[in-house]
Amino acid sequence: MWEDVSWVRGIIFDCDGVLIESQEANIRFYSLILDRMGLPKISDEDRVYVHMHTVHESLARIVPDFRLPEALRIAREISYSQVMDWVQPQPGLTHFLRLLQAGDILCAVNTNRTGTLSLVLERFDLRQYFYPVISASDVTWPKPHPESVHMVLQSWKLSPQDVAFIGDSHVDKQTAEAAGVTFWAYSNPLLEADRHIDDFWSLHQNFRCQQPKCREVMI
Repeated sequence: MWEDVSWVRGIIFDCDGVLIESQEANIRFYSLILDRMGLPKISDEDRVYVHMHTVHESLARIVPDFRLPEALRIAREISYSQVMDWVQPQPGLTHFLRLLQAGDILCAVNTNRTGTLSLVLERFDLRQYFYPVISASDVTWPKPHPESVHMVLQSWKLSPQDVAFIGDSHVDKQTAEAAGVTFWAYSNPLLEADRHIDDFWSLHQNFRCQQPKCREVMI
């Protein structure tokens, strides 16, 4: 039985782990910083942390406090393009975005990435599908604070009841809950969520079957 999606007028997407698979790239990026600083390799626990937090939060966790300014400087000097070969879009993503666009369903990005977000969107020609695009640089308080979601709702002139947030981490879940929007967990069955998504192919079919605006769209 397909779950009802006929109420959805907009979808907010997290970036890492949802739009793209980038964990290996992120680990390599932070490893470059640690190597430049002569520090030990990143721990398994910290690998998980840096995948869902801002650069500042991540570096504050993995380097000594007194070396944080140095780490931030090095991070600015290292181009994320050096690790882009380890970034891939999620299977079925583009087809799903085309369906939503053709069905007049709004899409936004809400991520704790900062300056590297544009590089990711341009690399995979994704920017055309999203407005607004909100990174940690665009808000006073990044996720899990709801400020970013409130910005999206204000831009779209929609209420929380019209929108779903797709994320893959507890940070995303907390963000959605704080903003009062429905939370869909992507490829993470351990997260408590209103719905669990295995991949975008299945969600594509769900919208084709249930969403009036998407039902007749041929993609």
